[in-house]
Amino acid sequence: MTSLIVTRHGESQANRDNIFTGWSDVDLTSKGYLQAQQAGRLIKNTGLNFTAVHTSMLKRAIITANIILAEIDQLWIPEYKSWRLNERHYGALRGQNKQLVAQEVGAAQVKIWRRSFETVPPLLATPDYDKRYAKLGVTIPRGESLQMAQKRLLPYWQDQIAPRLLDGQNQLIVAHGSTMRALIKYLENISDEEISLVEVPNGEPIRYDFDEHLNIIKKTFLQ
Repeated sequence: MTSLIVTRHGESQANRDNIFTGWSDVDLTSKGYLQAQQAGRLIKNTGLNFTAVHTSMLKRAIITANIILAEIDQLWIPEYKSWRLNERHYGALRGQNKQLVAQEVGAAQVKIWRRSFETVPPLLATPDYDKRYAKLGVTIPRGESLQMAQKRLLPYWQDQIAPRLLDGQNQLIVAHGSTMRALIKYLENISDEEISLVEVPNGEPIRYDFDEHLNIIKKTFLQ
């Protein structure tokens, strides 16, 4: 049996302020730091040893990952950062207050933008520039549906995470609400309609135990 633990970063400043964030780089709140520490303690209680941790290129996830590694006394393991694990890009909604947007366009429309699998948010007029992605030759999206986020995430799963699990190596992923929902949809074969009901709270780890063919034996919410 091989185990995978996935967790969303601790509360960010944008979470606290109810702001659409996406690829914007924001720090954790003091509550977020505490949530990361608690997530680490929960993971430590499993007794699992990991051969790698995978996270995004956004500091709210990176900081959470490092706090967790410190809590489980595994800071020495390799840490892989990939843009493919970045949060879904919210396009022109980025930086806007969710409640104010709902007042403007209606709560039903905001729910569709946030929870639908296929619906793309309003796009940015032009892509942003960020040196961390430019060096990789990655063009920042102008906006993404959850489906699009899943499409760019899955190659990383297939190339970097699944092979390690198949080799019997426990893995840890620390990323974002939407990318975790996209991965959970894939792992559990959740329908396009039902994924809208899946929520991944900040700093609450989920453990998957797999057989030798990566079939899920057990799913556990660490509490």
